[in-house]
Amino acid sequence: MTAHNVVIVESPAKAKTINKYLGKDYTVLASFGHVRDLPPKDGSVEPDNDFAMHWLVDPKSKKRLDDIAKACKGASKLLLATDPDREGEAISWHVQEELKRRKIIDGLDVSRVVFHEVTKNAILRAMENPRDLNQELIDAYMARRALDYLVGFTLSPVLWRKLPGAKSAGRVQSVALRLVCEREGEIESFRPQEYWSIDAQLSAPSGDGFTARLTHLNGTKLDKFSLGDKTAADTALATVKKGLFSVQKIENKTVRRNPFPPFTTSTLQQEASRKLGMGASRTMQVAQRLYEGVDIGGETVGLITYMRTDSINLSGEAIAAARNLIGSEFGDAYLPDSPRVYKTKAKNAQEAHEAIRPTDLSRHPKAMRSYLDNEQLRLYELIWKRTMASQMASAILDKVAIDLASDDKSATLRANGSMVKFDGFLTLYTEDRDDPTDDDDDDRRLPKLTEGDATPLLKANAEQHFTQPPPRYTEASLVKKMEELGIGRPSTYASILRVLQDRNYVVLDRKRFVPEDRGRLVTSFLTAFFERYFDYDFTAKLEDELDRISNGDIDWKAVLRDFWLPFQGQSNDALSLTGTEVRETLDRELGAHFFEADESGDTEAARKCPSCGDGRLSLNFGRWGAFIACSNYPECRYTRQLGESGDGSEEGEVEYPKVLGTHPDDGQEVSLRKGPYGVYVQLGEQEGKGKGATKPKRTSLLKGMKPEEITLDVALRLLSLPRDLGTHPESGELIQAGVGRYGPYLKHGSAFVSLPADDDVLTIGINRAVEVIAQAGTKGKAIAKKEIGPHPEDGAMITLQSGRYGPYVKHGKTNASVPKGVEVDDVTVEQAVEWLAARAAKVSAKKASAKKTTAKKASAKKATAKKAKAKKTTAKKTSAKKASAKKSAAKKAAAKKAG
Repeated sequence: MTAHNVVIVESPAKAKTINKYLGKDYTVLASFGHVRDLPPKDGSVEPDNDFAMHWLVDPKSKKRLDDIAKACKGASKLLLATDPDREGEAISWHVQEELKRRKIIDGLDVSRVVFHEVTKNAILRAMENPRDLNQELIDAYMARRALDYLVGFTLSPVLWRKLPGAKSAGRVQSVALRLVCEREGEIESFRPQEYWSIDAQLSAPSGDGFTARLTHLNGTKLDKFSLGDKTAADTALATVKKGLFSVQKIENKTVRRNPFPPFTTSTLQQEASRKLGMGASRTMQVAQRLYEGVDIGGETVGLITYMRTDSINLSGEAIAAARNLIGSEFGDAYLPDSPRVYKTKAKNAQEAHEAIRPTDLSRHPKAMRSYLDNEQLRLYELIWKRTMASQMASAILDKVAIDLASDDKSATLRANGSMVKFDGFLTLYTEDRDDPTDDDDDDRRLPKLTEGDATPLLKANAEQHFTQPPPRYTEASLVKKMEELGIGRPSTYASILRVLQDRNYVVLDRKRFVPEDRGRLVTSFLTAFFERYFDYDFTAKLEDELDRISNGDIDWKAVLRDFWLPFQGQSNDALSLTGTEVRETLDRELGAHFFEADESGDTEAARKCPSCGDGRLSLNFGRWGAFIACSNYPECRYTRQLGESGDGSEEGEVEYPKVLGTHPDDGQEVSLRKGPYGVYVQLGEQEGKGKGATKPKRTSLLKGMKPEEITLDVALRLLSLPRDLGTHPESGELIQAGVGRYGPYLKHGSAFVSLPADDDVLTIGINRAVEVIAQAGTKGKAIAKKEIGPHPEDGAMITLQSGRYGPYVKHGKTNASVPKGVEVDDVTVEQAVEWLAARAAKVSAKKASAKKTTAKKASAKKATAKKAKAKKTTAKKTSAKKASAKKSAAKKAAAKKAG
């Protein structure tokens, strides 16, 4: 038998692709991510034992390791080919350590191979250049894992004891939560300031109209707040209206705009959020699929390079390919004289490999349309365009600023504009901004003017403005902020945002993060009693130390010791806090959030108890969490839940029912009402009573909707549900949008598809609906029964079918669901056999358990019956004995009487 080579990767999809490249001499197996981890209990990391770490293999991973161990028997080489980052290095190390423990790889040639793209050339090149495991990267992983474990398992018990209702806290997640909460605090404390602007519409000699804004009044330059009220604005407007304007000065300036660098993990998440409406987690899932490999006309190939990277560098090969394509597709004018080289500005950037780019730029997005689903195509196109644009020529813009003065020089207006002289990279790519400013005039065109030209005033108006609070964070802007501060690593951003939502610390409302009261309490507690450890600079510095460990500059256990000793002391101090200390601190920190402040920022007026009149309301804690209570307890027992106003209603809530208007079709009254299951909108009133009554149409508010923000238009949209969107272009079946028991959905024929969180059921159109259904795959339509292959044990055919709960595989009488995330077209016999075996084992265990329970019950019943019988027999004997004794006594008494 010829010795073979065993290759370990992380995912089955990648294993399948790589197996095709390497051929029959290689066995490629997937570890399915980490094969072991620290068990979630105290003692998994022992600080007092030089930070010894105890790893545990879970049952699923044991099965993977059994398969790997079996494959290694008789093998000549074991090649650890997990992902090319710190986490991938750790997974390879875990696999090697576990196989060592089992004494499977004694005498086996074990090495590490790394590739940054799943293409045949990259894989074969990696196999020819193996290396040893990088101990520095493994040390950095262990340091990070130990830190996160120690913080979580030390801090969480403190929270549970001192902050009832709080969930666990994480080292990096808590800092991200602090960002969201502090931004909300800025919004709450923000006081809008009024200001006015004067805009004028003028005419050029050519007859073309243009707009200009007042910048100087009576020789004084105006700043943003110079016109602070209507009186000042009206005075300025009158001055402008009486003036005869002409061109006083023209400034021309040529500006070069350079292209953006290719994508890193962070910038990809940001742009995918802004341009495609994809969340960070979804972006990474789709990118993973593009990286691991897609079937392109019978050949499976990775379309992009590794998607977890801080690097903005491109390989010489990629740059050459981009430049060739730019020259051929766009012309030499779009090709700069020399290749562009980018340098990262992000803190703690790890530039071990390339930026995210297509593996082959000649694969144009249009050519990939038939091989990719909609999400994959849109993300691939975004990456392709960004990569190409990064090597294109700069755009050249002519910026123009024109000053126009009145005849008496009492008013000066300015008109700004620009013209694209050469579009350069803009012909292919423009970057979206999360919060665009109002004064962007890059697209504003001005008519041709010369100094001295008369420009008659057509009209002028004064416009009132108010300063706006800083915007809440979107996924894109929060990722950008974390990257700027050096908090966390790009590969962790998606999981950080998900954890914050899973713990109900924040909600995503209209694509922006809003902290829940629970999140506000946790943040205030941590910043008050663990300020140093959740400081932005401290967290960034710790990330820097982890990077220094991976570079081999410092010892990982020294970093742990420096962190642990003071942190342990701080935690012990926090445990000794009294309930009063915690309450008073959080009440002081969050007073302005729970109680409305007056103009001076004081909350005392809002703290007056509405029940007893002289008590002071403040934050308190009970078994189930925080609430507001009166200081005169127990004499006054007034309390209210967080988020309620002083009259017991929700903050901002209106009196119900509230009439919103009438329906435009039939004139029926549309109202907002509150019932036992929440707030809803209603059309008309109930007609009649009893069984013959006609109930009015009602629709509950959607998740995230605030009752005080519901308008007639929104109510009418809600009442229109479910609404017809149109027919599917392929199936011809009707598509409807509605809200059901499990939230918003699309109905396509008889199939239902859950609507993604980023889509609005009230506004979604037919085109987007078709995309969502396509992305849902088998969830959105039934799949035809398909034969997978014969079962290796009995030769009976395994089939793939569609059922009520999605696709499943069937063998004989056993059915097993296809796991989420697995494409039905990719299901193999090996996978099907594994799922069926797991299902059969589960059913068998359930039956055995039921049988055991039945036997136990029968045995108990038998024992009970036996006991009852014995009791009955004993009672019978006792009764007989008593009767005999009684009879004997009677006989004796009769004999005595006769004598």
